[in-house]
Amino acid sequence: MATKKIGDVILDVKNISLSFGGVKALTDISFNVCEHEVRAIIGPNGAGKSSMLNCINGVYTPQQGSITFRGQSFHHMDSHQVAVMGIARTFQSLALFKGMSVIDNIMTGRNLKIKSNLLWQALRIGPAQREEELHREAVEHIIDFLEIQAHRKTPVGQLPYGLQKRVDLGRALAMEPQVLLLDEPMAGMNVEEKQDMCRFVLDVNGEFGTTVVLIEHDMGVVMDISDRVVVLDYGKKIGDGTPDEVRNNEEVISAYLGTGH
Repeated sequence: MATKKIGDVILDVKNISLSFGGVKALTDISFNVCEHEVRAIIGPNGAGKSSMLNCINGVYTPQQGSITFRGQSFHHMDSHQVAVMGIARTFQSLALFKGMSVIDNIMTGRNLKIKSNLLWQALRIGPAQREEELHREAVEHIIDFLEIQAHRKTPVGQLPYGLQKRVDLGRALAMEPQVLLLDEPMAGMNVEEKQDMCRFVLDVNGEFGTTVVLIEHDMGVVMDISDRVVVLDYGKKIGDGTPDEVRNNEEVISAYLGTGH
């Protein structure tokens, strides 16, 4: 198998601090993400992992620090701006439209790419009809990729949890992101479902060339699929490096085993 070529820094997080009232969620966090890598963010519960993703994709505004994406620096980006620039996100709690079919849920990920006006879309005339056909072709490709062809027209709420997670991933992929933020993509899954999701994440990274940043609690998964790992604990960075470097970091071992608290 060919060695994966990691590119230059695509996302650079510098000195991010975030507080809610008097509670510090993040304190002076810095790390970067390189193009084409799988970058994991790990840490015990309450370490600030989801807060970090929320700062990157514009849900939260940090009190300090900056985020640079493809050379352009921001103190704060709103969620729409982040999506337009090419950063997509999945969430811990599924935010799918449970009464809508799989294909229609994934189609919602194409909204930013629709150029025709609302009237043409409603009437499905002129360029709008051809545009919809092209978007549906892209969605069908994602459905094939995620191996959910048999469920194309099934309401998402009727699917098992593991398949709903795939639909959530599919909706994010429909945006054709340069960077994909995954917030615990394997939470609540059984062993077989985790293996499938690992395969899809690696294929998204390898076949599509998408840069992946993921939060994950399963350390076996993290060590197997990540190129680099950043470790948070109580809102502070305590480790950053390759899986082997992080695995042998005494402060990381202490945080996970509880010996330092």
